[in-house]
Amino acid sequence: MAGAFLMEIRRATQSALLVIRAAAELPSAPVEVSVCADSLEVRSGGSCDAAALPAGVSLAPSSCRGLRRLRGDGLHLHLRLRHPPPAADVVFTLRESLKPNKNYIFYCQSCGDIVVNVRKFLRVLPLPSENWSDLVEEWCCHPDPFAGRTLHPQHGDCFVGDTFFLLNSRNESHVPESSVCCSEAGHHVSQSDSNLKSKDNTRVICKRCKTMLGETVSSGTIKYYVTEVIIQSAEGSFSPTPRSQFIQSIVAQCLLELSSAKSTFRFTIKGDNGKTYILIWLLNSDTLLVESLGSSSSNTDFTLFGDILTPSSGPVGTWNALKVLYQPCIQCRNKELADTWEDDMGVHPLKFPSETCLELLLILGVSTASLPPSLRCMNSFQVAFLKM
Repeated sequence: MAGAFLMEIRRATQSALLVIRAAAELPSAPVEVSVCADSLEVRSGGSCDAAALPAGVSLAPSSCRGLRRLRGDGLHLHLRLRHPPPAADVVFTLRESLKPNKNYIFYCQSCGDIVVNVRKFLRVLPLPSENWSDLVEEWCCHPDPFAGRTLHPQHGDCFVGDTFFLLNSRNESHVPESSVCCSEAGHHVSQSDSNLKSKDNTRVICKRCKTMLGETVSSGTIKYYVTEVIIQSAEGSFSPTPRSQFIQSIVAQCLLELSSAKSTFRFTIKGDNGKTYILIWLLNSDTLLVESLGSSSSNTDFTLFGDILTPSSGPVGTWNALKVLYQPCIQCRNKELADTWEDDMGVHPLKFPSETCLELLLILGVSTASLPPSLRCMNSFQVAFLKM
């Protein structure tokens, strides 16, 4: 059943939208569709294709409704599920990825080079959001007690932000060996000077592949972005993850964690250069995608940068996913909307390296292009899925 169907399942409502793409390939030919509890069958043009649904996905055939045929899409129909699909695997949060008194190694995600050798943290502490100081006046009835003070980790500390880790780098001989900071070794970047110095002078790059990993915050503190490093137990071995798959997973974790903790669903994706690259609106987080894998040109999902996101099993793949609406903001696109979101306290900013923001925008674009044409837009936003 090459490139034959896409099913978007909502766990909360136990409902599904089924798009049979095979019907779009022969728009004038009659199509006969048989929906069973655990399989689909499509007859068209003298051929018959069948596909078994993944375990745990059981349809209620009698609930089929809203059947229609759209040019370029194929057949659309809505169904109910007999019972809820299996619960999504619990996605660990960034704050849960590190535990005190355990040995960890930080690897460059792009090439696998060791960035931080075996390190044991005595304390792993969460940081407030980057704009927390803007709300201090609402919290305090007296002058700001935090004015002019910054949070820097001590030896044995790891501070965890929304999109980064802060590590103390003093007296750690392996740091300059495994990562190269473009500024002079040991150079102090004060809070007042940081706005005056070029970002290129504080970038921390991988010695092997020259990928930006983070930036120096002070002479003894380095910030590593969560999209650029893989953290694994020192007892294990490095296992590489395709770049596009890793970015999707990490960004999805950030969106899911922040939406649950802060009830915010709109995000600006900013680069380390301060520019806004993407506006993202989290639509739902209970999606289960089921799709057939074939050779159809419309099913080239997520092969960006040579990565192929292999499904969980067999010719029919299933993925837990976040459904998002987004607007690109590069080259001054959607500037007015971006400025409105910038001033809205209900919008949460997420900062990543500028190169990663562009990668994420390309991944979202590939996701949008892989959808049937009628599902690619909602109002003025583009639609995409981030697979976890």
